[in-house]
Amino acid sequence: MQGDTIAAIASAIVPNQGSIGIVRVSGPEAVSIAHKLFSAPGQQPWESHRILYGTVRHPQTQAQVDEALLLLMLAPRSFTKEDVVEFHCHGGMIPVQQVLQLCIEAGARLAQPGEFTLRAFLNGRIDLTQAESVADLVGARSPQAAQVALSGLQGKLAKPIQQLRQTCLDILAEVEARIDFEDDLPPLDEPQIRQELQEVLTQVEQILTTADRGELLRSGVKVAIVGQPNVGKSSLLNAWSRSDRAIVTELPGTTRDVVESNLNVGGIPIQILDTAGIRDTSDTVEQIGVARSRQAAQNADLILLTLDATQGWTAAEAEIYHHVQQRPLILVINKIDLAAPDSIPYQDQYPVVYTSASHQQGIDQLENAILDLLNTGQLNAANLDIAINQRQAATLTQAKLALEQVQETINNNLPLDFWTIDLRSAIHALGTITGEDVTESVLDKIFSRFCIGK
Repeated sequence: MQGDTIAAIASAIVPNQGSIGIVRVSGPEAVSIAHKLFSAPGQQPWESHRILYGTVRHPQTQAQVDEALLLLMLAPRSFTKEDVVEFHCHGGMIPVQQVLQLCIEAGARLAQPGEFTLRAFLNGRIDLTQAESVADLVGARSPQAAQVALSGLQGKLAKPIQQLRQTCLDILAEVEARIDFEDDLPPLDEPQIRQELQEVLTQVEQILTTADRGELLRSGVKVAIVGQPNVGKSSLLNAWSRSDRAIVTELPGTTRDVVESNLNVGGIPIQILDTAGIRDTSDTVEQIGVARSRQAAQNADLILLTLDATQGWTAAEAEIYHHVQQRPLILVINKIDLAAPDSIPYQDQYPVVYTSASHQQGIDQLENAILDLLNTGQLNAANLDIAINQRQAATLTQAKLALEQVQETINNNLPLDFWTIDLRSAIHALGTITGEDVTESVLDKIFSRFCIGK
């Protein structure tokens, strides 16, 4: 509970690979615990935002546990707005675990996941969107995702949401004043109210459009390489990822399951799925692989429909196209080192890339084609300043529906009391996004996603 002192390892610990390990302590006893455990030689001042050099010792036996640095950050000038100390120890499991155990024995308790950030929120250091951005920044898988998370941490999402909520509060105050003091105030300016509501609704809808783009930045673009057997799908995966993730032979049907590889293309994380060749087969194992390939294609953000240049467009490609045509798609003509590609259907509808996977040809063109789809918005992950997550999108949708209901109430000439019902719903939803109006269960769900030391 807030008010006691918490401690946790605040750095990733990899045996034999980490040079520094950090134990963070926050709360009213943080400095007292540091005095019990840390010995600083000479006349080093124990002042806020100072780094002390010394040793961590067992408080009873005085046995040295580690040579370390101690960072002091006194309230309110810390992340949690509480007294915070950090022991910067040697990396590895043993030193930091020993220091953490001493902190707990000295009066701290082990922090819950995300509890440091939760305290920063509860103490008014950050709002809820900024807290979620902390988790997004830690988990960012690309520079663009990190930049969007950083924008959220700087309040670029919170500020417009707070302004929209304040506008709704102002409208509600105007309406309730007419309900309570109808005889003492001039009539409500209904056209002005309509205009303000429409402006709020328009901005809400604009922010909602960032949800899909933000999800792609956070989770990456899922790209499925599909086609009939032996067109070079596995070779394309290996050439693209510069590895031998997929087995390549001359025998059709070698790939029996979905093989994954992760890349970064232009700052966007890309998850490549090499699927089993899609065809009718009596082989039970291959049938399972084909079924999984169809499922992977349905769940992918982008399809690479791969053809063999020596075979051209056949009835098999037409059948596969029938199942994937609803998805964003790039036509990949492979094996161009063996044959000049014939004209194929749908070239005027989709990007076409010519490759020779066995000779590492066409990979750059393929990546550029994907980036073009992103930059033109067809995959919705480009030119982002802010991007809402799934929780924020769901809550913002509630606000949108409530605002639309207010408009309908006004159009139906219903009494002012009815206006206030949906206005309050919109205000509540907007407040839930920033944390101005949020339940404990929502906070528990959000912060359970964090690592313990954050």
